[in-house]
Amino acid sequence: MNWFDFAGADSVASPALVLYRERIEENLRQMLAIAGDPARLRPHVKTHKIAQLIARQVELGITKFKASTIAEVEMCAAAGAADVLLAYPAVGPNIARLCELARRFPAVKLSALTDSAPSIHGLNAAARDAGLTLHVFLDLDPGMHRTGVAPGPEAVALYKLIATQPNLRAAGLHAYDGHLHQQDLAERERDCEAAFAPVLALRHDLEAVGLPVPTLIASGSPTFAIHARHHDRELSPGTTVLWDFGYGDKHPDLPFVPAALLLTRVVSKPGPNRLTLDLGHKAVAAENPHPRVRLLEIPEATFAMQSEEHLVIETPRAAAFAIGQVLHGIPRHICPTVALHNEAVVVEGGRVVDRWPITARGRRITI
Repeated sequence: MNWFDFAGADSVASPALVLYRERIEENLRQMLAIAGDPARLRPHVKTHKIAQLIARQVELGITKFKASTIAEVEMCAAAGAADVLLAYPAVGPNIARLCELARRFPAVKLSALTDSAPSIHGLNAAARDAGLTLHVFLDLDPGMHRTGVAPGPEAVALYKLIATQPNLRAAGLHAYDGHLHQQDLAERERDCEAAFAPVLALRHDLEAVGLPVPTLIASGSPTFAIHARHHDRELSPGTTVLWDFGYGDKHPDLPFVPAALLLTRVVSKPGPNRLTLDLGHKAVAAENPHPRVRLLEIPEATFAMQSEEHLVIETPRAAAFAIGQVLHGIPRHICPTVALHNEAVVVEGGRVVDRWPITARGRRITI
């Protein structure tokens, strides 16, 4: 029996997201082993968006998390997290929504991040109006050039501005190095250390002028193990919980295993060497080139076309597959793939044991 086969697959409507509990547990074990202490971990929840996985990590001593949306923040707080960072610039109504969550969950430390003076003033005004103090991280740009301010005099001035706002508390520095995903480990290590040197220098400069930096948050999944060697920072991998073949192929130095698959079926055989599967753009993330999914029963498949609900593949073995036959595929990019599904089928011990809603798939839960 293949590791991905399970009893009851014939009753699972396709396309479906399937999670394998034993493999998730192995990935969590590896995350804890690399970090050395659950207190060092602040996993990013945008990969899975599932309350049950937050609760399981809390059971293992992981109580701090990163989120990209207000819904993800609310999910974490409701699932038992003690500390949640909205690691995305809060603008417009989202500032008030975050403050409302802080009021609703007073025992949870909720934080925001910022990279500009207007944002700092907006956060302070909203916190004042809500009658609370909001923890705020300065978002640094270690080279990705997506958000954040470069370490230097402007960063010092912004951090000082945070620290002097009456309703804000300077929580520390956040530096996401998602641009560092080189396949060669030595190159990745070298570039990671080089990109982070200015961040460390900034922390030194801030502390030298009497501005405490309580927390330094670093790492994406590819640099997780590199940052883990340094005990002066929190670690925030995300994809590691479920993994995918995009990172798996590129980073064999990391010990994680695919824990999420897509169950699909053959719905048509439009040619002698063609199969059409019910695995279109609306079931698997489509932002990458093909192959967007690795079909475990047909590894040699080539991809002819994909539309909203169809994936057409070619294989010289097409005759061996029947209409309605179940197939399994590992996504190239699991994070946006999960967000396409309302629920996940949970498999443990080779059988279906539960169905978990993708709790924070939408942008709003209650607030």
